[in-house]
Amino acid sequence: MAVFDARVSEIIPRTCCVTSFRFVADRILPFQAGQFLQLTLKVHGQDQSKYFSLSNSPAEKNYIEFTKKMTGSEFSKSLAELKPGDPVKIKMPLGVFVLDKAAPKHAFLSGGIGITPIRSMLKDAFDSRLPVDMVLFYSNRTPEDIVFREELETMAKSHQNLKIVFSLDTPGACPSGWKGRCGFINAAMVKEELPDYAERIFYVCGPPAMVKTMVDLLQTQLQIPDSHIKHENFAGY
Repeated sequence: MAVFDARVSEIIPRTCCVTSFRFVADRILPFQAGQFLQLTLKVHGQDQSKYFSLSNSPAEKNYIEFTKKMTGSEFSKSLAELKPGDPVKIKMPLGVFVLDKAAPKHAFLSGGIGITPIRSMLKDAFDSRLPVDMVLFYSNRTPEDIVFREELETMAKSHQNLKIVFSLDTPGACPSGWKGRCGFINAAMVKEELPDYAERIFYVCGPPAMVKTMVDLLQTQLQIPDSHIKHENFAGY
């Protein structure tokens, strides 16, 4: 782990409210998919720091990327004002929410911006040609809120060992033409889409309330042992 200077290289809108920020540096430290960084930048002339999960794969070596839901916070406003070439300070790598590469089967339960470290894990598995089977359950309010949707669908079409289950938890009926699941991720949905769920390592990432609900679901309704559950909260979501 180290602290180093970096520069903004690219700013990529993902949805109406979610943006990816890419940075380059003279030396980018190795990291594991699923880990996070600490970003320090100027907010009203004072240094402020926040933590963000890395959303790029370790094999995407030429840059560091995190993806954030943009809010009305002062830190978000300062991020929104960044331009290519602007300096920041980065501390990395941090965290232990990483893929268990020794396990053959994995399942991911995610909501909203919680997809960022999971995108990193999925891409890393394919970049590394890991012989693993993966299923992602990804819940959002509307189809337009699905971050990395096109990329995830392309990955699933290209790799027979990846299945994507999109779900909308919008109150009322799902929109006309929607081909995914409707409603919150629940035990029945997992059992229907994933008959071998008991054989898998589960990774849960999203808003704290969602993570708590999903971990409880795995423990009490699906009888998944704690040793097969990894989770990370996105506080402030």
